[in-house]
Amino acid sequence: MALRVATQALTRNIRRSGGVLKLNHNQVRKLQTFTLPDLPYDYHELEPVISAEIMELHHQNHHQTYITNFNRALEQLDHAMSKGDSPTIVKLQSAIKFNGGGHVNHSIFRKNLSPVTKGGGEPPVGALGKAIHTQFGSLERLIDKINLEGAALQGSGWLALDKEKELKRLSVETTANHDPLVSKGSTLVPLLGVDVWEHAYYLEYKNLKASNLENIWKVINWDYASEMYDKACS
Repeated sequence: MALRVATQALTRNIRRSGGVLKLNHNQVRKLQTFTLPDLPYDYHELEPVISAEIMELHHQNHHQTYITNFNRALEQLDHAMSKGDSPTIVKLQSAIKFNGGGHVNHSIFRKNLSPVTKGGGEPPVGALGKAIHTQFGSLERLIDKINLEGAALQGSGWLALDKEKELKRLSVETTANHDPLVSKGSTLVPLLGVDVWEHAYYLEYKNLKASNLENIWKVINWDYASEMYDKACS
């Protein structure tokens, strides 16, 4: 019914314009907005590695802020595009990358965590486990490499274990600020991401980034990483 009504309205608009299709910007597209995803666990379930307090702050405050600002930037971009405002379109790219990247990275990070009672910290098996052993020698060596990369990262940023689809191998990447992994290459598929911004760990570990990295592996959800790896290989 709704489709028929919309079609009839569109037909009337065409007739009124002498047979030429004239639609305003709102009729052409509806702006997509993003919402804060629910966590697959309760805030307290990652304790003592990550406290309930920091999980709630990180999720409800930090992540929500990135989504709010991402939606605002997209709305401004939509308006600028409708007016052909090139300077504003260019200007908005940094806000979209920062806040959109913050949303993308945090969404992956949440899925990469799991309570110990639900398999968090259990080593990967299957194809991903074999790939890690073949390329790095052991899971422990991979973790050591990721931790060293994270400790050496200056300022704020992210750690990622990814699958390079073209080279058919695993790689460890770091990105600054909230740059998403795709900004380093369209063929990189994120398997897991670790937030090394201080807001992710400062209540437990203060400024001790290395201590956070050492403990985070106790609640890493390798099942999710394995699922992403299998999809990247298919």
